[in-house]
This record gives sequence, C-alpha cells and structure tokens, in this order.
Amino acid sequence: ANITRVTAAPEGECIYAIGDIHGRCDLLERLIVEIEQDATNLPNGTRATIVFLGDYIDRGLQSRDVIELLLSDRLGKFETVFLMGNHEEALLKFLDDESFGSQWVRYGGGETLYSYGFQPPNTRGSLGSHEAMADARAAWSKLWAAFRERLPPDHLAFYQALKPYHSAGDYFFVHAGLRPDKPMHEQSTRDMLWIRDEFLDDSRHFSHLIVHGHTPAEGVYRDNRRIGLDTGAFLSGKLSAVKLIGEDVTFLTT
Repeated sequence: ANITRVTAAPEGECIYAIGDIHGRCDLLERLIVEIEQDATNLPNGTRATIVFLGDYIDRGLQSRDVIELLLSDRLGKFETVFLMGNHEEALLKFLDDESFGSQWVRYGGGETLYSYGFQPPNTRGSLGSHEAMADARAAWSKLWAAFRERLPPDHLAFYQALKPYHSAGDYFFVHAGLRPDKPMHEQSTRDMLWIRDEFLDDSRHFSHLIVHGHTPAEGVYRDNRRIGLDTGAFLSGKLSAVKLIGEDVTFLTT
C-alpha cells in the first residue's frame, strides 16, 4: 500500500506491539530476544513498552507456558500492556459457565485445557442418545470444577485484568478492529474482540491508526488506516511485531 499518512508514537517512547501468539511460547521467546536486542539501541532515556494484542492461548500447545512467561520478570525492562483477545474471553466465559466448554474446544480451547493438565471430554459422538449427552455434561461439569480449582490464581488474575484497548500517540491498539460507522468512544467490546470483514474491507479512516491482530494473514499488513500483526503464528511459525518510535514504523518477525 502507498503509505501517505504520517503517524507518531508518544515523545520519548518506543512501542513494540505483538500479534496473536496462540500457545506458541517457543516463538514468543524468540521474538522477545529480538525485541530485547533491538531495544539496546534505543536513545538513552527512551521508555520501551510492549503491547500484546491478545490471543495468548488456544490452538498451540504451550498456552500455560505463554502466560507463565508473560507473568515472569523476563519483561522487567519493559512497560507492558496486555489486551484481551476473543480466546481469553472464551476462557473466562467457560469459567463462568460450564456448558460453554464444548463450544470453546471447537476453536482451540482443548489445547489450553491440555496445557493446564486436563483432558477435555470426548463429546464428538454424544449428539445421539440422552445417556451419552448426560454423560458428556457430567464429564464437563467435573472438568469445569477441577479447572476452576487448579487454574493458578495469578493466571486467573492475568486473564481478568486484560484490557479491551490501548491508545498511545496516533495509535490505537485493539485485538480485532473497530466498527467504521461508529466513533471511537462508542465502540463495543464485542466488536473490538471479534470484528473482521466490516473493519478490514472498509476504507474509512479513524482518528488514530489502528494496530490489531485477530485475522491471520501471510505477512504483516500496513496501509493508511491499519497495521495487521496476526501472521498465523500457531501454524506458520511466524510471530510478528511492529516497532513504533517517532514517525518510524518497522516490523520484526520470527
């Protein structure tokens, strides 16, 4: 795309924003090393912030490890902002409602449960008889109670504290995107976590440049209204970040 719009990060701050990790702690490790090395070259006194765009868990097999890494002192040199993704919203929904489990595993929740040491009930064949359905419900109920009990309290606190968006300088960071026909202050959390085509296919600009993940693409995307950072890490092995300092925009990828 022909980039004509000039946008700036806040004075004295360098922001690294990271796309959807989806349980690939191995890639997160590598990307953090790249960011650490890059940050050693920042001008003295520059604040370095990492904004994570959500979807830390599901699909990949190391969901628990990703959260452990994010909670560790590994990121101590950086200020951190953790945004909510639709997959973390699903985990929280399951913690509130045991009947949601069978839906969550359909889009990758099973891998998260595995990573915490749980085997999701095999409910594939249970759509037939009443007994099978009752058995599946009972199995989910048991797993739900155990998961709530054994989920580490600091992990639960992490999931509950995730923010829907972050704004800095001329940039607005959000997991999925925004609804183009609504002003910034009227956006719903649901759209911020789930929107796809209505946001991606529109050409209207917002007051800020939108930095987002959620919809996987072959590579990072940049035009005059958005920067897309979900490069499908869980399948592609490519986890991507953007570096925003002054008016410069550069990309880092594993």
